[in-house]
Amino acid sequence: MENMFHMQTLLIVAAGAVATYLTRVGGYVFITRMKRIPPRAEAALNAVPAAVLTTLVAPAAITGGWDVSITMAVAFLVGLRLKLLPMLAVGWVVVMLLRRVIG
Repeated sequence: MENMFHMQTLLIVAAGAVATYLTRVGGYVFITRMKRIPPRAEAALNAVPAAVLTTLVAPAAITGGWDVSITMAVAFLVGLRLKLLPMLAVGWVVVMLLRRVIG
């Protein structure tokens, strides 16, 4: 049971939690104190969802294998026409079929 938790790991997790909390609270305090959001700041805030999605999808597309890369391309194309839930369903079906065929 002693080897289950390493102090260094716990400190890293705690530091990450504190940093996350402070950036969220700091951003909220900063935005609420402004009378209006400058156009450049608004543009930066609007770019955040795309940046976060890219950081989640890119590693999986590169290291996930052909089935994952093809599925993501298909899901992207389907997502241009359909809403989120149908896109997820099509992606799920495609990856399952590819894994069945490719192995």
